[in-house]
Amino acid sequence: MEYASLQAFLDRGKAVLAKGPVGIVLIEDLVEAESAIRHQLAAGFRAVLAFAPADWRAPADLAETVHRIPFDTRGADALTRAVNPVIAACPPTTWLHYCYNAEYLFHPFCETRNVRELIAFHTEERRDAMLTYVVDLYAPDLTANANAVNLEAAMIDRSGYFALVRKDAEGIPRERQYDFFGGLRWRFEEHVPPDRRKIDRIGLFRSQQGLQLRPDHSFNIEEYNTYACPWHNNLTAAIMSFRVAKALKSNPGSAFEIRSFHWYNSVPFSWGSQQLMDLGLMEPGQWF
Repeated sequence: MEYASLQAFLDRGKAVLAKGPVGIVLIEDLVEAESAIRHQLAAGFRAVLAFAPADWRAPADLAETVHRIPFDTRGADALTRAVNPVIAACPPTTWLHYCYNAEYLFHPFCETRNVRELIAFHTEERRDAMLTYVVDLYAPDLTANANAVNLEAAMIDRSGYFALVRKDAEGIPRERQYDFFGGLRWRFEEHVPPDRRKIDRIGLFRSQQGLQLRPDHSFNIEEYNTYACPWHNNLTAAIMSFRVAKALKSNPGSAFEIRSFHWYNSVPFSWGSQQLMDLGLMEPGQWF
C-alpha cells in the first residue's frame, strides 16, 4: 500500500500499528532494499513500513504487507523524523524494529523461532527493549563488488569488538549501559566521525507514551538503553549490515583510500545464528 506522506500514513494506516511486531526499513539507496524487507517478513513481522525515495516501489507480491511512505531518508535527522512519529502513533503494546536497506536482523535460534516468539519471551522477562549489535558485512573483493555488497560471499570480522562503560554528562557510569565498538567503524575509524563509531543499537523495542528515539540510536527512557535486567542476562540480537561498507566505498574521502576490507580476522558469514552466538555477537540469555 502506498501513502502520499508520513502524515497520510498516520491518518489512514494506524490499524497497521495496532498489533505488532512491525518492521521499519529506511531505504537510503536502492541496494538490497527488497531483500531487507523480505528478511523482515520472513522473520515474522506482521507488516513493514518502507520509508522510501521516489524511485523505489514495493514488488507486487508485497503490496499487502509493505506500506510505502515517501520520505527523504538522506536528509537531516531522517531517522528520528521517521521513527518517532510512528512510536507516538502506536498503542503501548506494539513492538517495533527499524533498520536500513542492506541490513538484516538475526536473533538466537532464529532458524526455528520467529521474532514473535522472541518478543513474547522477552516481554515475559519484563523487558521492553532489546540491545542489538550492528555487525558489519562486506564483500571480499571490492574490484568485483565496487559497492562492497555481496550477499553470497559476505564476510564479517570474527574479533576486534570491545565495550566501554557509558557515562552521563557528569562522568558517572550509567547502570547496565555500555558503548560497543568494533568492525569497520573501528578498523577505519579515521574515516568515521567519533559520534558514529558505536555499533550498539536498540533494534527491538516496545512503544510507550513519551518514548523517543535519539539520533545516536538510544532512547530518552534510560532503561531502554540497558543490555540486561538487574537480576540476570537477557537476550540480545544482531543486525547484520552492509551500511558502513557501502558508505566507506561511496564517500569521496575514503573510497580511494580503501582497497579491501579483508584482514586476517575476516571470515565468511554463514547467515545463521549459531556463528553469531559462538563469536559472542549475541546472547541467548535464559532462552534455551
